Amino acid sequence: MIALLDRLTARVTMYRLAIIVLAAISVNALAASFGGLLSFSPLALISSAAVALASTLISSRVVALLFRTTPHLESSIISALILFLLFYPSIASADLTALALAGVAATASKYLIAWRGRHLLNPAATGAAVVALLHFNSAVWWVASSALLPVTLLGAFVMLQRTRRLTMAAAFVAVSATVLVLRFVASGDSPGAALATAFVSYPIIFFAGFMFSEPLTMAPRRWQQLAIAVIVGVLFGLVGAVAPLGPLTLSFEVALLVGNAVSFVAGQRRGMRLELRSKTQLTPTTWQFGFRPDRPVRFRAGQYLELDLPHRGVDRRGSRRTFSISSAPVDSELVTVTLRMPATPSTFKKSLLALEPGAVRRATLVGGDFLLPRSPDIGVLLIAGGIGVTPFLSQLAEDRSRGMIRAATLLFVARGAEDLAIIAGLADDEVLIISPTKPEALPNRWRWLGAERISAPLLVREIPDVANRAVFVSGSPAMVHAVKSAARRAGTQRIVSDYFSGY
Repeated sequence: MIALLDRLTARVTMYRLAIIVLAAISVNALAASFGGLLSFSPLALISSAAVALASTLISSRVVALLFRTTPHLESSIISALILFLLFYPSIASADLTALALAGVAATASKYLIAWRGRHLLNPAATGAAVVALLHFNSAVWWVASSALLPVTLLGAFVMLQRTRRLTMAAAFVAVSATVLVLRFVASGDSPGAALATAFVSYPIIFFAGFMFSEPLTMAPRRWQQLAIAVIVGVLFGLVGAVAPLGPLTLSFEVALLVGNAVSFVAGQRRGMRLELRSKTQLTPTTWQFGFRPDRPVRFRAGQYLELDLPHRGVDRRGSRRTFSISSAPVDSELVTVTLRMPATPSTFKKSLLALEPGAVRRATLVGGDFLLPRSPDIGVLLIAGGIGVTPFLSQLAEDRSRGMIRAATLLFVARGAEDLAIIAGLADDEVLIISPTKPEALPNRWRWLGAERISAPLLVREIPDVANRAVFVSGSPAMVHAVKSAARRAGTQRIVSDYFSGY
């Protein structure tokens, strides 16, 4: 079921998926209003939605003109839909004016509260906080309703599964719910009633699925994300129980903004200037780009960097992409990324391919937790499909450069013999290859296994101690799910995965 969900959601961009899910919740709200399950009239819902959309879309175009950039239509729609679900639906001019102001503030924050081209605070939360601070109105988070909970819960799961943030969200939900339940029980509620109130009357699920998990304001490492989940969860649970601090009142949006600020401090946000030194076509569809940074890039083998590439006619996928670093950390003078160039590439990849040596661009973030064990005593099996091999290129090169000797085997699923050019630098490593046809010549430690699928019997046959190894899987969502299942049946207990959904 999860594999099917991944295949379906991988067909659309993250922005488009967020719009679909938020629109589904909004339509559900309209249906509930017609059915008498919500206290708001359908006209109030429609009016508020129209104002939220108009304010964000219009302000997005105006602000983009001022900053001489291209407005991001889908990002504006997402902000509008979130604000619509936060502010009390109304046809009163004062309420609609406050909602419009929140939309303008949310849009402006993406440009004014930004660092190295990346906004620092959740736009919708910022818009809501600004309106409350100016005493125009306050967000009531009416999306926390029993009538909307089933669709909200399903939508949050879809979003968190796509972004692989279920663990982080679960930590936030556990902490915030615990704080709320303890508060309600202390006030005289039964544990069951307290738990029901926490999940039905408080926007825990919506907050976790659509606000707290926003990728652009998230810390880069998993342990940082979990720590921030605890901080924000505690603050969320204390909303309504803490006295205002001057003009600032603790609210759900303020709790999120505090978490955003901590995330910014935790992450590497200083930016890096990268000068293109080389671009090499490895296969008909694979290119490697080598960049020289203006200062050493601090990263661990297996991590990614986010490349910022402003260009004309940017499509809905935006001007930033994350790529696994394929070079080893020891080579601080050249950082490489290796990527697939499809027949119909995005405007980002077209612009990247058009760069000439000497061009300078910027990396805005380094992060990720797809890291091999530090101890050489832990053997590893690295399984990659196609371009998913890139983090393993960095990791194996790093082991060699450090003189680390560990049991390490790469199982590479190639589309064809031409894909072997991607791993040409691993001639001294143990590599098992699955491909449709047999390669003509292989290095001594490489072996062709044929065209069979990866299965538990294959893993046990080719890697007899697989049950004692840590297995790392990198590739398309469908491939990763299938391989993880096979590895579990082969007796492996530790499996770490990385998904390459493509662009």
